[in-house]
Amino acid sequence: MRTAWLMVLLLFPVALLNYLDRQMIAAMKVSVMADIPSIGSEANWGLMLGKFKFVYAFFSPIGGYIADRFSRKLTICGSLFVWSCITWWTGQVDSYTELLWARTLMGISEAFYIPAALALISDFHLGETRSRAVGVHQMGIYCGVMLGGFAGYVADAPTLGWRTAFDWTGLAGILYAIPLLFLLKNPPRVASAETLVKPGVGQAARELFTNRSFLLLVAYFTLPAVAAWVVRDWMPAILQKEFNISQGKAGVSASLYWQAAALVAAIFGGWLADRWMKRSDRGRIYVSAIGMALIIPALFSVGNAPAANSFALAIAGLVLFGIGWGFFDCNNMPILCQITRPELRATGYGVMNFVSMTFGGVADWVFGVLTDRKVPLNVIFGAFAGVALVSVVLVLMIRTRKVEG
Repeated sequence: MRTAWLMVLLLFPVALLNYLDRQMIAAMKVSVMADIPSIGSEANWGLMLGKFKFVYAFFSPIGGYIADRFSRKLTICGSLFVWSCITWWTGQVDSYTELLWARTLMGISEAFYIPAALALISDFHLGETRSRAVGVHQMGIYCGVMLGGFAGYVADAPTLGWRTAFDWTGLAGILYAIPLLFLLKNPPRVASAETLVKPGVGQAARELFTNRSFLLLVAYFTLPAVAAWVVRDWMPAILQKEFNISQGKAGVSASLYWQAAALVAAIFGGWLADRWMKRSDRGRIYVSAIGMALIIPALFSVGNAPAANSFALAIAGLVLFGIGWGFFDCNNMPILCQITRPELRATGYGVMNFVSMTFGGVADWVFGVLTDRKVPLNVIFGAFAGVALVSVVLVLMIRTRKVEG
């Protein structure tokens, strides 16, 4: 168990960096658009955000399959090093075309991390600690988003600016990738008839896509992410515009509160799910469903806050959204472990990422278009709440199997 928790500790900073660079660009939107006039419109900004997700989505199953087939450790370390170099380069771009290329290449490199990392953690942590271990790793993601929210202040500082934030973040990742290569370990494997020969692409696809519960999990994983990506990528701009606050305050308000709530909820939700599993093999499903149910009123609150001219209502909605998201987020890989064998888990999570990020990319672009066309926020977020309601039904339809090894 000491080694198992050490792996989580080593991956925590990687998860933080993985989401720090994603959130920074959202928090520094005004500065970036002012510095690169060729971006032009909100729709172009949404397309840039979406393009990252499209390539991330496409390469996620490939990254997961490589991690399953070859080495989780090398996949993780290589991904960190490459995306950190691209993060540094992002601070040097001078045109919209260059920015598009930087985000595209970053999407490719980051796609290899999450499936490999969560599969590695699940291999080291068996049923009794799995949800908690994944929850601790997801805390790194939430910390990254919270730190990214402060990037607006860095962008506003006359002696720093948005480019400095990308320079520092990229260099930090490059430096951390070196010791990580020596400290991180691949999980031990127990030889069995199933694991002697790792599945090829065709076999992996057949096993996953003929698994009804896996398909339900893919849909469940995808639908809430549509709203979550809009909250992550657009909420700083929404708060700044609707409540007439500074870029720095908007960036912090849009990320700090709900991510802090998600951080606490992921730990509690992981503990609750592991404890519930002692009484029912559907414990993780029930905890995740509770979280999704909390997201429904949260989205209504966020969407109606501008019309009510209530900044407090927007923050309260974001906090409730964070609590629900923490319950949801810490249990996706553990649920996947209950319906697929170990040799398919990184691939399976990669497929989940593929579908989720594709829809998230479309959501970013569509939200930009809807914003240009003056569609009310309460209408958009009301639709998101309806999607969350459907998601509750989907997760309760999943049937688990005894494959948690």
